Amino acid sequence: MPENGAQKRSRSFLLAVEDQAFLLRDEMRPFRFGMEYAKAEYALRDWGVRSTIVVFGSARTPSAEQAQAMTEAARSPAEKRAAKRAMEQSRLYEDARAFARIVSLRGGALAASGAPRDNVIATGGGPGIMEAANRGASEAGAPSIGFNITLPHEQNPNAWSTPALTFRFHYFAMRKMHLAMRANALAVFPGGFGTFDELFELLTLVQTSKASPRPIVLYGRAFWEKAVNFPFLAEQGMIDAHDLGLFEIVDTPEEAWASLLRRGLEAAPVVPAQEVPATLQRRRRPAEERMPPPVPGKPRR
Repeated sequence: MPENGAQKRSRSFLLAVEDQAFLLRDEMRPFRFGMEYAKAEYALRDWGVRSTIVVFGSARTPSAEQAQAMTEAARSPAEKRAAKRAMEQSRLYEDARAFARIVSLRGGALAASGAPRDNVIATGGGPGIMEAANRGASEAGAPSIGFNITLPHEQNPNAWSTPALTFRFHYFAMRKMHLAMRANALAVFPGGFGTFDELFELLTLVQTSKASPRPIVLYGRAFWEKAVNFPFLAEQGMIDAHDLGLFEIVDTPEEAWASLLRRGLEAAPVVPAQEVPATLQRRRRPAEERMPPPVPGKPRR
């Protein structure tokens, strides 16, 4: 009898899920796109994440620790100027950190295991303002989400997003979809092209009624009033005057939180453990294995 080794070694004999060359064919793009949606969707459901508050901002904004290190290492005039700017910008990092802590403590992200979690902090998962927001949530003892993206110059996830809720996407479109679909509100800190891209996409979705109205705050009046002349767009008829009401500009973490509440955000009270419905309880597992159980029903969009 002839041996069947050649048949077993053939790529065609691999299971489809084991054949990376097959999965990466151009024709399989729709399936890869769907899998990127499903992987994050099911993980978020397993953790009971019903809604989020998304924080955008520059990946280049340094923490106070980073700014201090730059100041101590600065020698040349150019280095000293860069260190001074970093120290000034680090205030935004600390404000994003404080804002995320406020949201996490008051918004419903601390719900007992098994209860739906609302207003969970979600970011693009990278450094700068994204790191600050994930850090603030972590320091409040709340989970937070990092929707990372594969870039030519690899963007590493920051160390503060919840590991089980730290995702990596290939497709920008799918990443944007996940950032938007559960968002109860949006807080946008100063940033560059990526920040503007995310901000104007959400503004456009709300303006055109492709997304439901939601509170949007722009953080840092001095930056936003200089970076974008929104009133001029209305004066020129490029947007309607009432479009200026789609967002509010704020200057402090508390002011940002108050704006979100004033503009319709519902802050879900934390559900005490004893009040979690029995149908959502499950046998306690060791801490290192523990994960919030799935929440019945469709997540709020």
